[in-house]
Amino acid sequence: MWVHQIDPVIVEVFGWQIRWYGLMYIIGFIIGGQILIHLSKEGFLKLKRKEIDAFVTTLILGMILGARLIYVFVYNWDYYRDHLLELLSIWQGGLSFHGALMGFVVVIFIWAKRTKRPFYQLGDSLALAGTLGVGFGRIGNFINGELYGRVSEAGWGVVFPEGGPYPRHPSQLYEAFFEGFFLFSILWFLRGRVRFHGVISAVFLIGYGTFRYGIEFFREADPQLGYYFGGTTTMGQILCVLMIVAGFGIYAHAKKNRDPVEIIIS
Repeated sequence: MWVHQIDPVIVEVFGWQIRWYGLMYIIGFIIGGQILIHLSKEGFLKLKRKEIDAFVTTLILGMILGARLIYVFVYNWDYYRDHLLELLSIWQGGLSFHGALMGFVVVIFIWAKRTKRPFYQLGDSLALAGTLGVGFGRIGNFINGELYGRVSEAGWGVVFPEGGPYPRHPSQLYEAFFEGFFLFSILWFLRGRVRFHGVISAVFLIGYGTFRYGIEFFREADPQLGYYFGGTTTMGQILCVLMIVAGFGIYAHAKKNRDPVEIIIS
């Protein structure tokens, strides 16, 4: 058992705080940008360096907007309908991964139309570039002591400041590994072995949905939502099922569309 005592604030200067959580996101986007540049050099992504910089900037905006909207209106509307002035207070926390994913999809659709690039090519590239960011984001959740797991008797249980006196599963770290680093390894292995674009996107959705669905059994449900279907299913699991279904649908469509992958791995 370990007691969580990590200060989420790295340093505070004149009332401005630099937090580990924000740093994790910055690291994720920097690494993601470098991966996109690498994919461009390999020929997997048909965007130039300047286009990539603009693409990443737009993705950040789409992620924040989508993540906040879904969190507010799906996960916690009962609170925010009485606190409308806090709708944009993202520094207080409250972002949804599924919402971020929806924001990414909208950005990819716009960029596909604007640059006349295949939608699945951009989607595959983002899946490869963004999955590590998921891992770093979950580490940020762990440092914040939020989104912790259910009470656990395992020797590696963690007592979180907001989770009461009992040790809990460090589900944030489970998610960081499986949804982030392990899933990225799978996608990176597949990038030079798939024949057409869309497969990477499909595997990402199916893989993330599957891993997250399973880990939800170790993660404490959102207190404002609780459980559905007789106390057995969380909102996260419901959304993950939709992700998995969408993943199989994308695979079927991409297989029919057959946009060939062009890549030179040195």
